[in-house]
Amino acid sequence: MTAPLDDDGELELLEPENGVPLARLGWLYLVAGLVGLVGSAVLALERIASLLDADHVASCSINAAIDCAPAMASWQGSLLGFPNPLLGIGAFPVVMCFGAALLAGLRPPRWMWVAMAVGSTLGMALVVFLIYTSLAVLVVLCPYCFVVWLATWPVFWYTLVQLGAERIVPLGERARAWLVRNRFVIAVAWYVVVAGLIVVALRNQF
Repeated sequence: MTAPLDDDGELELLEPENGVPLARLGWLYLVAGLVGLVGSAVLALERIASLLDADHVASCSINAAIDCAPAMASWQGSLLGFPNPLLGIGAFPVVMCFGAALLAGLRPPRWMWVAMAVGSTLGMALVVFLIYTSLAVLVVLCPYCFVVWLATWPVFWYTLVQLGAERIVPLGERARAWLVRNRFVIAVAWYVVVAGLIVVALRNQF
């Protein structure tokens, strides 16, 4: 089935059966990837500075509640033997390239969506672990980590939605329609939940 043409005769980047806008998804990947890359890069620079100078005070160390030093110094901050932000520096440019490809008109084959889903799921699993570590173990919020959390969630969630929309993940028609229709509501709901967890966990730190 060929993609429909818009009023100017150009190919309209929409999934023909469920109306998921691939161009909008491309912008989401591009912006979220850029935000995540900036957060990861700044955090990596702060970590390097702290390694070079034991007395270095990070720009993200504001008070007892908002401080990235405990997260950087913890073992959870270097899960693979090197600072976690380096993972973001490697991963977020891939997300940005995928977004740029969508904006250029690419209609990704199944394997590309699956690869994107695997990568974003691993990234989201790491984010959930770090959220738990920050709020339940260290009881402090790293602002640059928070930026990375914000950027990772929509990449993971909208990739999952697209897998359902493209029928790569087998779903019933009602479930698929519900997923696509409520994608924005669920995306916002996750941010609300995380904000609530932050307030509850850090309420005694301010």
